[in-house]
Amino acid sequence: MNPSTVEQEYYERSGYREQSGRIPYIIVENFPELGLLTARRFLEWVAENPEGVVSLPTGKTPEFFIKYTAELMAGGPRFRGDDKRSNGPRFRGDDKSLRGLRFVQIDDFYPINPRQHNSFYHYVNEFYIKGLGLDPKRALLINSDEIPVMGRYQDVFPDLTIDLTLRHREPASRLEELQQKSIFRIDSWCMEYEQRIREMGGIGFFLGGIGPDGHIAFNIKGSDHHSTTRLSPTNYATQAAAAGDLGGIEVSGRRHVITIGLGTITMNPDAVAIIFAAGEAKANIVKAAIENEPDVQSPASVLQKLPNARFYLTQGAAKQLTDVQNRYFSTGEWTVEKSIRRVLGYCQENNVFAHKIGEEGHEEWEHKGAGVYCHPGFRRDLPHRSAEGGDPGFPLDLTMLTKPCKIEK
Repeated sequence: MNPSTVEQEYYERSGYREQSGRIPYIIVENFPELGLLTARRFLEWVAENPEGVVSLPTGKTPEFFIKYTAELMAGGPRFRGDDKRSNGPRFRGDDKSLRGLRFVQIDDFYPINPRQHNSFYHYVNEFYIKGLGLDPKRALLINSDEIPVMGRYQDVFPDLTIDLTLRHREPASRLEELQQKSIFRIDSWCMEYEQRIREMGGIGFFLGGIGPDGHIAFNIKGSDHHSTTRLSPTNYATQAAAAGDLGGIEVSGRRHVITIGLGTITMNPDAVAIIFAAGEAKANIVKAAIENEPDVQSPASVLQKLPNARFYLTQGAAKQLTDVQNRYFSTGEWTVEKSIRRVLGYCQENNVFAHKIGEEGHEEWEHKGAGVYCHPGFRRDLPHRSAEGGDPGFPLDLTMLTKPCKIEK
């Protein structure tokens, strides 16, 4: 791990300088602080790579990243040189540092009217090209109107649904014949998009969120870690997350996407690839990506191959990391809450109901990383005992834990 100047500051502040994961991470207190860290690291990279290739995210997570990037570039009062958080490169309103960047759009729904406010093409133009001043002539974008099909996409795909089985079956009607030819044209366009990224040397700075199923870009669970830019379907988790923007699950369930691949993101071995995540809902997928072996069920785990990959996390998103759990259990006063959480953790790890603890096969249990030990003969009416053998003086009432605490692995 070789942190940048900005990252080193946040590593020391977070207190997690010794890490056991496969991808380094930084933990911050809250969502706005996550945006500030990301903006500072981005501008630090831009100062060193003024003509680099960047891919930046869309959606809700980048809100504070965009806000703080604009303020830092404008030299806002809270980010001037007398602010201790402004160490590193300074940006002022007359600084055209972002104009030299080459921008690669990560993904978008297809087909979608590019002028619709929910299209990512519109988002990129509104917030990155207009908002941050990137040069539109140096941007590689996904515009449904400019992707060649057999006529207008509204006529070829009248209900905006694409049947990808036409890639490998015979068309059954004149419309299906047009649709099949159009799908092959879209596939060729995606191949050319990928080639243009390769000609740039790959992406130098990638910033992305992580979806409810662990996807990055629209590389959903099960995506090949060597995948390239392509037209692809989505899964239910992705459709549900997009339903609010597209007008309901009935609409998002029919919509396909064009996305750069996991192989596209990791093409450049020197790339800085950052995933930022906020909230406890992301905690389990973050843990899988950082701590587990690379696996198609965890698309973000592909970043383990990049030495400059990072996860920037709020405390909630980092909650399930082993390092965070160990610190929680091994420091501070032992409480009822800790006992209950430890029992629940044991139930999940061993696929057992809480009321079975202390019976055959579970007489003695231990969590070495947390320094917690319950003696043989443990029962729900006995007090919980610490690793040092002390008695905190309260009963661990397992009746507080209902039978549904059994969680399938």
